[in-house]
Amino acid sequence: MTQLDLTGRRALVTGGAQGLGEGMAAALAAAGAKVAVADLQDDVGAKVADGLGEGHTFVHLDVTSDAGWEAAIADAVTALGGLDIVVNNAGIEITSLFVDLDPTTALKQLEVNLLGTALGIKHAFRTMRPGGAAGAGGTVINVSSVAATIAFPGIAMYSATKSGVDRLTRVAAMESGRLGYGVRVNCIYPGLVPTPMGIGLASDCAEIGLFGSPQEAVEAVVGLTPSGRLGEVADMADAVVFLASDASRFVNGAGLPVDGGMGM
Repeated sequence: MTQLDLTGRRALVTGGAQGLGEGMAAALAAAGAKVAVADLQDDVGAKVADGLGEGHTFVHLDVTSDAGWEAAIADAVTALGGLDIVVNNAGIEITSLFVDLDPTTALKQLEVNLLGTALGIKHAFRTMRPGGAAGAGGTVINVSSVAATIAFPGIAMYSATKSGVDRLTRVAAMESGRLGYGVRVNCIYPGLVPTPMGIGLASDCAEIGLFGSPQEAVEAVVGLTPSGRLGEVADMADAVVFLASDASRFVNGAGLPVDGGMGM
C-alpha cells in the first residue's frame, strides 16, 4: 500500500451530493476507499454514489439532527462494513452586512456549520473508538474556510462559524488522544472555489454593494491570493485524501490552508 492508497478504508462525506463534497467523495473513491455520500438531497446524492461505482452508497443525513447522525452512521457502517474516515464538509453561507444581520439566517449557519460539525465529531468518535461499531480508530477531517483566517466583508457569521470549526478540531484531537480513541482530527481551510456556493458568494457581495459586479469580487479574491487564481475542487479533494492517508499519520489537531496563500 502506498501512503496515499486508501484501499480497504471506509469513508462518510457530508454534503457529498454537490460541490466540494462531491469532489471529495470522488477523490476518496479514486484512492481506493469505499464511500458513503451523506446529504439531504436524496435523488442527487444517490446518483453521485451510483456514479462512484460498486461498493459505494448513499445515506440520508441532516447534519443538525443528532438522531439523523446516529442513523446515517449506522447505515454507513452496515453498507460499507465499517468506518475509518468522516469528512465534515456540509455547510452553508448566507452573505450579509452587519447592519442587515438576520438572526434567523445567522442561527441557521451556526446550526449547519458549527453544530453539524460537532455532531459529526461526536458520532465519528462513538463509532471509531474502542468498543464502537467500527472500533479501529480512524480520522476525522473537518472543512473550515479561509474565511476563518482573514477579514472579508459581508461574511461575518460564516467566518465566525468556520473559526469555530477550527477550535472544534483542536479540542477534538486533544480529547481523542487523551481518552485513547485512536482517531486523528484535522481540518482544511479552502480558498474560494467556483462551486455554486462560491459563485453565489461573489454575486451576493456585488448585490449588497461591496463590489461593482460578481467578477470584481472574484478579481479581489484573486488579487489577495499569491498563487494568482481561484481554488479548484480537486485542490481541496486532494488535501482531504492526504489527511485521510498514512502520509499524514503524525498530523493531528492541525489546520491545513488550501487557499493559494490567501490566508497567510
